[in-house]
Amino acid sequence: MKILERSLMFAGGLLFGTVGLKLLSSRGAKKIYAHTTAAAIRAKECVMTDVTRLREGCDDILADAKDINEQIAIDEACEEIYAEDLGDAEESSEE
Repeated sequence: MKILERSLMFAGGLLFGTVGLKLLSSRGAKKIYAHTTAAAIRAKECVMTDVTRLREGCDDILADAKDINEQIAIDEACEEIYAEDLGDAEESSEE
């Protein structure tokens, strides 16, 4: 009995596989694959456009941050020079 069941299951699987292969390689299935692939390509292009836009925005933010840090460094250097000049002026007036 088990041999008969296993033989029938094997035959059913073979039949299912053969029919499935025919369905997967049919013209209608190929059209569906083509449309699905086209949709995936469009989605990829949309995502890449958004990523590029985001990257450009991040580059602008980074450039602004570098400018701010540069300006802060210049201001601190000017304050140090001013403090040194003020200290030198005080020493000159004491003498």
